[in-house]
Amino acid sequence: MDIDGLPPGWAEALAAERATDRHRALRRFVAAERRRGRVWPPQGQVLTALQLTPLESVRVIVVGQDPYHGPGQAHGLAFSVRPGVPHPPSLRNIFRELGDDTGEAPGEDGCLESWARQGVLLLNAVLTVREGQAGSHRGRGWEEFTGAALAAAVARHRGLVIVAWGGDAARRIEGLDLGAHHVLRAPHPSPLSAARGFFGSRPFSRVNELLSAAGGPPIRWGRPAGAPA
Repeated sequence: MDIDGLPPGWAEALAAERATDRHRALRRFVAAERRRGRVWPPQGQVLTALQLTPLESVRVIVVGQDPYHGPGQAHGLAFSVRPGVPHPPSLRNIFRELGDDTGEAPGEDGCLESWARQGVLLLNAVLTVREGQAGSHRGRGWEEFTGAALAAAVARHRGLVIVAWGGDAARRIEGLDLGAHHVLRAPHPSPLSAARGFFGSRPFSRVNELLSAAGGPPIRWGRPAGAPA
């Protein structure tokens, strides 16, 4: 791994972006923000999505927005929280749809590391946030960095399943060469929009149908209903 703890594939793919003045300015900005107050996720967890899902292992991409901004929530995976942290509303809706879609139940906590280790890249567009201030680190350079990661993944593979929940996620994948991939679009799982088409969109079974049709193993999204936790 390189100095930021990135697996070699990501380190190589992102080297050009990380060498830009824009990215150097971003790093200075985040460091200054941490000196002024709390920033989430903690410094060592900012790149968790890339660390747990190496470039060569990506099979599914779930595009997020920016990290949860509540104390102790964000840990570098889109929509995920650390064990023991109460589930934010969007995650509760994701788990509700998982049960309705597949009959599987999630574990007792809201940590999605098991998804990431199976090749599900849970990547937010922006990777840091000031505590209590949603969107506070947008427009500082993270979008270009994560955009480069998305571009590297779609160039490296064929047949990825890209899950875009909400208009922001849909805009994040505009301009990518998606001809060799599958895109599943639906409203965002937040309480403001989940009832407008997220519920009933069956993303989990649809992902697995596409993976299976290509000869790959399905994602184990949760534990079977009724199984011990």
